[in-house]
Amino acid sequence: MTAVATKPEDPVFSVEAEQRGSLEVQPAVLRKIAAHAADVDPGSARSGRKHAASAEVSGPDDALRVRLTVAVRYPDPVRDTVASMRERVSAELQRIAGCRVRSIDVTVSALVPPAEPPRVE
Repeated sequence: MTAVATKPEDPVFSVEAEQRGSLEVQPAVLRKIAAHAADVDPGSARSGRKHAASAEVSGPDDALRVRLTVAVRYPDPVRDTVASMRERVSAELQRIAGCRVRSIDVTVSALVPPAEPPRVE
């Protein structure tokens, strides 16, 4: 099977945005995007299902308010980790859903020390 790529000059792309329709992203999807973005941050302490981030999202798509609850690695600097998570969550919501973030409040629910290697005796 051969796929034909469309080019920007094709008639499909010449239709104005208003005529193409609209896209509505449900709040549950926005919550999952935000939580996943926080979880993949290098400072996140998530391991499997344990210490997974949770998110709440409210407001219109051009001024979202996000509330995150996360666990972070200890002894990493909490301020730097939270700043990195804020940037990542905001960028992912903009990239994936086209939403602008107005504020991100972060609650650190746990500081998780690194796992100790098993002792062999």
